Amino acid sequence: MEQQHIQAKLVELLRSDGIALWSSPYTTGDSGAGRQHMKELAEKYAAVVGLPLVDVETALENVRSQAVSKGKGNKMFSETQVATLDVFLPAKLTKVGRKRNLATKLDVTTQNLKDMICEKCGVKHIKLIFNGKTLISDKRLDEQNVKHNSKLMVVKESEPEERRDVAEVEKKARMDEESLQRTQKGFQILSERDGSEDPTTTPFLEIADQKGNPLEIPDGEKKALMLAMGFHEKGRALMKRKDYDAALSHLLQADEQFGKCGSTLLNTVDNYAVLQLDIVWCYRALEALSYLQDSKQRLCKAEKCFQRCYGEQQERLMKIKGSAGGEEVLFLRLYLLQSLQAYLEGHADEAKRKLTKVEDLYQRLCVDQEKMTQVMALGYSEQDARLGLRTCHGDVEAAVRHISQRKEEKEDLKKREQRKRRRRIEGINTLVELGFSKDKASQALKKAGGDVDRAYEVTAHLVVLNCFNTRPSLQMAYLGFNREMVEAALRLSDWEVTLATQLLLDNQGTLPTDLLSPSPPSSMSEEPSTSSESTASGSSDADLVDEVLQDIPQHEEDYLDLTLEEESDLIAQIKSFLEKTHAQSS
Repeated sequence: MEQQHIQAKLVELLRSDGIALWSSPYTTGDSGAGRQHMKELAEKYAAVVGLPLVDVETALENVRSQAVSKGKGNKMFSETQVATLDVFLPAKLTKVGRKRNLATKLDVTTQNLKDMICEKCGVKHIKLIFNGKTLISDKRLDEQNVKHNSKLMVVKESEPEERRDVAEVEKKARMDEESLQRTQKGFQILSERDGSEDPTTTPFLEIADQKGNPLEIPDGEKKALMLAMGFHEKGRALMKRKDYDAALSHLLQADEQFGKCGSTLLNTVDNYAVLQLDIVWCYRALEALSYLQDSKQRLCKAEKCFQRCYGEQQERLMKIKGSAGGEEVLFLRLYLLQSLQAYLEGHADEAKRKLTKVEDLYQRLCVDQEKMTQVMALGYSEQDARLGLRTCHGDVEAAVRHISQRKEEKEDLKKREQRKRRRRIEGINTLVELGFSKDKASQALKKAGGDVDRAYEVTAHLVVLNCFNTRPSLQMAYLGFNREMVEAALRLSDWEVTLATQLLLDNQGTLPTDLLSPSPPSSMSEEPSTSSESTASGSSDADLVDEVLQDIPQHEEDYLDLTLEEESDLIAQIKSFLEKTHAQSS
């Protein structure tokens, strides 16, 4: 990181002075360094930045050689349309230079490029990240906006162990890819459920606000948001296991799904801001923060989103939750990443300013272990104790009251939801008994706000209004009545739809036995079920749902429960770099 900091400072000076290192006298005709002029320039800048001459000389030569290489690449591209791509390799996959320049046409597929990287760099089973998105293997590079001089990040799909069988390695790589697909399928199944089934046998997810109250969201946005949150939770679970490569893949999928949600929705939930922080935190863990162009943009998005959701001074958060103590860990991580970003860009003063804010938050958020023990002695978990003490700024008694109150509120909310779902299921069963299909009953009850009588009236009117355009038996059955009852009613009314409909309504969808015709129902009433139950109840779907539910934390504030161990290490690292820079410039 120190070299990146020095180079960033020197690049600013070079731009300010209008010096082109790739030109004479700093670069000779054979692309070598003009040693005397480079030495004089290094001496000049060493005095300006207050750094050792040897460090400045090394950094200047790196900047010069990169500029010369880029110039050659530009010339090659203009003459042959062969582009140069900057490829950044994971530390675990290379023992020498992590940055590689690869020449390629842009009309080749991502898979072609991956094969080239694997061959030239000696790596296997990789993904490519460009501008915060995973490149699609079977699409061309230019179709995905990859251009000459674009920067790509290599992410490993699996980490082969020594002496591991090749077949096992390939199997693991397939499993990593399948994990994304299984996560998406599992949450797709959950997003299509409306809570009409018994939640004890058919799990059902609902999106709620900070207090746990369900949010009313349009179906299209709800599905995208649920997929986004699902991928995010899976990514967070992988982050906890320090599997940052796999975590990043899931987080980028979450980002893609969030992009399908309306801006109004994104402005009212903090999930999107937290996701941006998590993505950049993965960049940091993979030592690619300074390499990826969208790191700074993501941090800016996160900060603006927090301000919209919480208020400029967290006033909205205070109004909703009564305290901003828990959410302060998010701002600590935001300012810490901004400090690191500023340092890597050569802005030591800005990095120091941000780090001061971080250290102030860190002092407030570090929980006293003795107080933790006191709270846990009362039967609360470590997570409850840490979150409670942070929310109440270290006050043990207040923390205990807060935890107890939150648990009571959560239990009350749970009971209300259980009663609500029980009433919903009873309402659906009532409508089914009146002759409506389960799907139609569920939809009608939702539109009627849970009022069974109103749901019945709405659906009954739909039957009368919509049964004139297609074959009567099919149309009426699709709108809720039992198919056999429809056939019998139509026969009794000489196929007069209005009379048949009224007959069914008068008898609540089920004709008495003395009116029923003894003839068997027509074959056209026999249709395969199109209900999602046939697929959702399959063992494979149940397995997928169970799998994704395992990654959803039980505590609604799990995303705020940071131990701050990694943050502490990074604070010490940045502080050390800044102190060293200050000492050298004094």
